[in-house]
Amino acid sequence: MTDVTLEKSAVQSVPAGQKAPLAYVPAQAPLPKIGGIIPMSLRSVHFVMPGGVDDTANPSGGNAYDRRLCLDLPGFGWQVHKHLVSGSWPRPEAHARAELAHTLREFPDGTVVLIDGLVACGVPEIIAPEAERLRLVVLVHLPLGDERGLAPEVAAELDAKEREVLRAVPAVVATSDWAVRRLVSHHGLAPERVHVAAPGADIAPLASGTDGVSRLLCVASVTPRKGQHRLVEALAAARDLPWSCVCVGGLGDQEYVAHLRELIGRHGLQDRLELAGPKAGAELDAAYASADLMVLTSYAETYGMAVTEALARGIPVLATDVGGLPEAVGRAPDGGVPGILVPPEDPAALAAELRGWFGEADVRRRLKAAARGRRAALNGWASTAQSLAGVLGRLPSEPRRAA
Repeated sequence: MTDVTLEKSAVQSVPAGQKAPLAYVPAQAPLPKIGGIIPMSLRSVHFVMPGGVDDTANPSGGNAYDRRLCLDLPGFGWQVHKHLVSGSWPRPEAHARAELAHTLREFPDGTVVLIDGLVACGVPEIIAPEAERLRLVVLVHLPLGDERGLAPEVAAELDAKEREVLRAVPAVVATSDWAVRRLVSHHGLAPERVHVAAPGADIAPLASGTDGVSRLLCVASVTPRKGQHRLVEALAAARDLPWSCVCVGGLGDQEYVAHLRELIGRHGLQDRLELAGPKAGAELDAAYASADLMVLTSYAETYGMAVTEALARGIPVLATDVGGLPEAVGRAPDGGVPGILVPPEDPAALAAELRGWFGEADVRRRLKAAARGRRAALNGWASTAQSLAGVLGRLPSEPRRAA
């Protein structure tokens, strides 16, 4: 078992016909240090979010990010006015489209509006005209075309709509350096208009774990993009090891959940691999506290908040080498790597690394030490809010259609 080197080219493999991501991160204007003078009079930003942002039965990293910004932006001079728009975003019904159009239409000219990309990016016919009079910022948690399970024609349609929206607004915010490069390259955006505001993490008590090796935890919605079927296949190939695994996350994709349960049954893993559904608060904390190793088998991630939530508790990570996940795994201050990255289409590689995790005590010690070092160095959510506040503060004083 070997530690994975994270110093790799920023250029990711892309499907045929797409541009390769740029191998640089657009320079961001410097922000004031946290703890500086906060204006006594708060400026206002109207934050338009999906209607289910507070739904604990269907948690997501994007929803958690949005909720946290609402709490932390006032500390950096911005009063947040929340607007929840229900609908099947990013392909909304007629009533949802009408509600969004009405919400935006009610804002006076020049209003600063932050809008979640899940809501904004599928409806350019609503967003683009409003960009001519409002100061719009689109927050992209995941490029729409990166969601798995979409028919090719649907993915292409959403991708084209997203491009039209992002080209129309004066500022775009993404959640990792990788995502910034991807959006700039793929959609042909002006680099100076795309900014990064990486998710923060709240340092939590160190996880006690179980026996230090055998308890595996996966925190992710059970969907094709999160790739839990690859995890099942890898665990089946390592059935002789004394592992147990809990998958925590929403079970809203009933077709995929049924497929996963059938796969678990086919391999006879029902007593060792649990689909526990969503957890929050003390229940989620307890799941992390009992974990020895975090596993994440996603096909696409712009960052990977579950990874930093695990590292915030000193839990090492075994994850797929995709998107922004290497950024989330990161390094400890001494250069130690707190995780292992494997290809997303290779359950055998995942199984091999699990065997190394169980069989090599020295590797476990190094990973755990690196995870604790990374824990101490993680940025908090104040850093995220500060970055976003900087973007809002640098918006043009007058609305304009962005080229």
